[in-house]
Amino acid sequence: MSDAPPDRLSVDPSSPFYDEAALARGVGIRFKGQEKTNVDEYCVSEGWVRVVAGAAKDRRGQALTLKLQGTVEPYFRDEAEGPA
Repeated sequence: MSDAPPDRLSVDPSSPFYDEAALARGVGIRFKGQEKTNVDEYCVSEGWVRVVAGAAKDRRGQALTLKLQGTVEPYFRDEAEGPA
């Protein structure tokens, strides 16, 4: 795997952008300079993230999401910690 996170990634296993190896390594997201922990999917080249909208569910039982536009900066968590 490369040292950079993928351009687009989703946590939903049914999505074509799901990457188990990247998720197992741990991907963190900085959106507009702030750390986000509730990101469901992101795309760096298009500049958006999908975040979970509370506890609301759709008729299929999937969490409702909001698409937010802005600067997306993904990183691998294991690299951000660095040597102690």
